[in-house]
Amino acid sequence: MSIYGEYTPTLQKILQELMTRFENLNKDQQLKTGDSLFEHLNGRVKTEKSMTEKCLRKKLPLTPYSALRENRDSIGLRIICNFIDDIYLCIQKINEMSDIKIVKKKDYITNAKTNGYRSYHLIVDITVPDVDIDGNVPGHYYVEIQLRTIAMDTWASLEHEMKYKHEVKNPELVSRELKRVADELASCDVSMQTIRKMIKEDN
Repeated sequence: MSIYGEYTPTLQKILQELMTRFENLNKDQQLKTGDSLFEHLNGRVKTEKSMTEKCLRKKLPLTPYSALRENRDSIGLRIICNFIDDIYLCIQKINEMSDIKIVKKKDYITNAKTNGYRSYHLIVDITVPDVDIDGNVPGHYYVEIQLRTIAMDTWASLEHEMKYKHEVKNPELVSRELKRVADELASCDVSMQTIRKMIKEDN
């Protein structure tokens, strides 16, 4: 039996509609300003295997309610921006959506994790015309949205690749080096943002 039960098609539909909405926002931004709102957009419905493992880790019953209410990342979007300011512009656009309510924010850009990880995480509640796990119509579903610059995303992908897919012989040394590189990339992000501002002011 699916961990998502009868709600699997709804999750897929919500994901596709959100992907289309953000792609259209990006096109509108390009037409209006000549700049992209973001560079890449990725989305997924968490696999049943991953959601089942998460429920087991959290000692939750393997039910659709656990998957869709106790956990709030069955649907995930990752928005990869060129510049830090674009991340906050994306968040502003999300705030303006009448059917979406931001219910949780974690700003790991202003307050990076101790290992150097930087990103902006949102949990949003989206209202849809379909029934939800509580029997409500319109229904409410949670979506996790992660926003990063290209540099942040590259670092996070490589950090995951190195630390979780290989046996690390010198974990403390590797962690220090990863933190150093994360700080250097963060400095580059700030510098690129400054250069962009200088160019725009000259035009």
